[in-house]
Amino acid sequence: MSALQVFKKYPRIFWLANLIELFERYAWYGFYMGFGLFLVGSKETGAMGFSPVEKGTIMGTGSMLLYFLPIFTGAIADKIGYKKVLLLAFLIYASGFYMIQHFSSFEMVFISFIWICVGGAFFKPIISATISKTTTAETASIGFGIFYMMVNIGGFIGPFVAGIVLGKGWNFVFMLSIIAIAINFLITLLFFKDLKQEKVSTPLLQSIVQPFKNIFIMLINWRYTMFLLIMSLFWAAFNQLYYTFPIFVEDWVNTTTIYNGIHSIFPTFAQLIGTSSGTISAVTLSSMDSFYIIAFQIMVSAFVMRFKPLNAMMGGIFVLSIGLFLMFGFQSGWIILFGMLIFGLGEMSSSPKFTEYVGNIAPADKKALYMGSSFLAIALGHQIAGFLSGAPYEKVADKLFLLKAEVLKRGLSVPEISENFTKTDYFNEAARQMNFTQQQLTDFLWNGYHPQSIWILFSSIAIGAVVLLFLYDRFIVPKK
Repeated sequence: MSALQVFKKYPRIFWLANLIELFERYAWYGFYMGFGLFLVGSKETGAMGFSPVEKGTIMGTGSMLLYFLPIFTGAIADKIGYKKVLLLAFLIYASGFYMIQHFSSFEMVFISFIWICVGGAFFKPIISATISKTTTAETASIGFGIFYMMVNIGGFIGPFVAGIVLGKGWNFVFMLSIIAIAINFLITLLFFKDLKQEKVSTPLLQSIVQPFKNIFIMLINWRYTMFLLIMSLFWAAFNQLYYTFPIFVEDWVNTTTIYNGIHSIFPTFAQLIGTSSGTISAVTLSSMDSFYIIAFQIMVSAFVMRFKPLNAMMGGIFVLSIGLFLMFGFQSGWIILFGMLIFGLGEMSSSPKFTEYVGNIAPADKKALYMGSSFLAIALGHQIAGFLSGAPYEKVADKLFLLKAEVLKRGLSVPEISENFTKTDYFNEAARQMNFTQQQLTDFLWNGYHPQSIWILFSSIAIGAVVLLFLYDRFIVPKK
């Protein structure tokens, strides 16, 4: 059967779900890829001015809940209907995006992000379930391929555009996300129809509690629990793409060379995507991970399909660790861009195989339970990633932390950061007293304090996951 014939077999709601997914991913990643920068950026830019530890706490906890809560938000959707829960999710999303830019205290920003993640937790299981229920054994492979493509198109366009409008202010970034969610609300309200499904007679409270009981029973399978713990290390390393990479680029990487390279060939395009200072923003640069997935996922999948899932995961995570070295070990924008390609190839080799492996080892009568519980590894990975991007990153690679150490070492008199003296003011005053330009100050800190060594921590965690997976495969997995 040709692909065109397969396309004709999908019902209207299948295409609606994919369109909704695209706008939701646009809204989420357009916000999330630069969220770390928003949290730690200097206040005069409209950012929060928080410390890396506060940023890691907010992002790690909220993102963990985003992947943990669907354990029972899916049960709520099954009980009261997908359309109602989708509309609720979009209302929560939009109100969260609105709130978070109007608060300045750590506590209220934290609560706002948790609120956004609650919206995401309601949304996430519904769309996946809709795709599953509108495909058959004959159409599922292409159907989920289309769905995955929508995820990455949204994941590319969202931060790419956000990085361009960021120069006008953070409120433009949040407004674009709110507009995308508003479009989804209207699509859902006007066109989305609930799928016919069996009526759930189980009381709602019992429907919410039962998944926790099921997961507890399943986690008694110590082999599977060990696998999830190992994979949480992979997700902890992978998620530095969101937690620390944009901040690292903003602080240390010279993206002028990328801008000039593009400008020499496509000057109008360079001016469109670049900043007024002739650079490429960290958020726009970070969007290239999704672009690489769009361009190369099919080829990578075709290559790794010949390997066992565990072997493909080990190889992919090892490649990803090399990508982390290139992304965090250099100041050259072009090397960073190449590092993102290597990182993306590792992600494409390992992430889909994670899902495939869980599906393969799950007993026939517990596949849904295993697939749902696999998100626990992602949730734990986010929590670990938040911790790593806090104090460990701050002490090794945070530019402000390192500059304060140098100011103290030299005995300089630079005022403490306050409401009237921002991070930018601190950098400017410190550079003036040290008789440096900002670029000279950056180079001095880079050469003297070696923030690039943070790659050792991130890559070591990824390689640790590879070693543990090898030992798991060699000694833990039952031999046939």
